[in-house]
Amino acid sequence: MLNIDLIHLVTAIGYFGILLVVFLETGIFVCFFLPGDSLLFSAGLLASQGVFKIWILVPTTIAVAILGYFLAYWLGEKLGGWLLRRPDSIWFKKSYLIQAKKFYDKHGGKSLILGRLIPVVRTFVPIVAGMTRMEYYRYIIFNVVGAFVWGGGVTLVGYYFGYLIPDVGEYILLIVLFIILLSLLPGIWHAVKSRFFNPPSP
Repeated sequence: MLNIDLIHLVTAIGYFGILLVVFLETGIFVCFFLPGDSLLFSAGLLASQGVFKIWILVPTTIAVAILGYFLAYWLGEKLGGWLLRRPDSIWFKKSYLIQAKKFYDKHGGKSLILGRLIPVVRTFVPIVAGMTRMEYYRYIIFNVVGAFVWGGGVTLVGYYFGYLIPDVGEYILLIVLFIILLSLLPGIWHAVKSRFFNPPSP
């Protein structure tokens, strides 16, 4: 049986709370800290236990993830130069934008798919795409594919994971912590690789 406190918390948040977090993390750069990966996985896991309906959760999550990236593109297009000039604060660090720019330069349009799986990069890559005026039709394609991979994929992984493990509710907090750690690994590896393995600039 699922931990009753967790059920109360997620029920209180509901569909609206989940979708709001997804929209804010993908669309508003100051919300880069929100836990999108673990939230979607947990929502899928809870859907397998009957707390949510998966046929509502998946399409709405995908739709909101797409809308968030459209907003982020527009913000990058309008505010990109201002962001590069503004000083660091608790809500924004220029290094996040620079890291996303390097990721975008390396992977091109695919960064809008791959970047969805990396915290912080996920939030700033569409900003970079807007700053560089990526062709809008290409942006739409990569945005939609990325939303299916991340918004739909992570949620469905959690959903089927809940069916595969007996009494999954007893381990849900440990599973969520593991997913949080797992979601941080790509970003950690990218930072370590950039710091220790990239050749120094001449």
